[in-house]
Amino acid sequence: MTTKFPNFYLIDHPLIKRDVTVLRQAETSPEIFREAVKRISHIIAMEISKDLRTAEFEIETPLEKTTGYKIIDDVVLVPVLRAGLGMVNGFLEIITDAKVGHIGLQRDETTLKPVEYYYKTPKNIDSAKVILVDPMLATGGSANEALNYLKKRGAKNLIFACLVAAPEGIKKLEANHPEVNIFGAALDRELNSKGYILPGLGDAGDRTFGTL
Repeated sequence: MTTKFPNFYLIDHPLIKRDVTVLRQAETSPEIFREAVKRISHIIAMEISKDLRTAEFEIETPLEKTTGYKIIDDVVLVPVLRAGLGMVNGFLEIITDAKVGHIGLQRDETTLKPVEYYYKTPKNIDSAKVILVDPMLATGGSANEALNYLKKRGAKNLIFACLVAAPEGIKKLEANHPEVNIFGAALDRELNSKGYILPGLGDAGDRTFGTL
């Protein structure tokens, strides 16, 4: 579903609404939180993969020959560490032959700006469809810097996928990366003074890995 933001696609699905509610609830355990993230990631991956190109080839069923299809686009998933790791398995269960890179960015709690501490991606990133995943699009600082890093290393076909987005983060990405489509499971109201999304779901990394 399109929104007032040209590049943001809100995936309006009853199962996503149910699982976003699970994520928001403070009493949700890390185990249940991780499972809900995976289920939402399945649906986001299905939506994004609609545009993947296919090629025909001949196969044999038990009864006769027929036409089969294979994905010809290379796909690279790049989670922003560490919270983005929670979305990777859900994507890989749908886009099974995707490769995975990693970007490590941590937010300076004083400046709210991201600081890089790790980067590793597959060699074919320049010709692949690259899906950057991070559960929260808050100020947009981490996603913006991650997209900059990927572009500097040759990525040209980029998508950003998140669970929850704030208007401030969407505006930042649309201003700095107008060619990048953003897919999300929820569009929230605003950021608080500390840069956290409201109503949000807290710190996705801490809630995924139980490090509260």
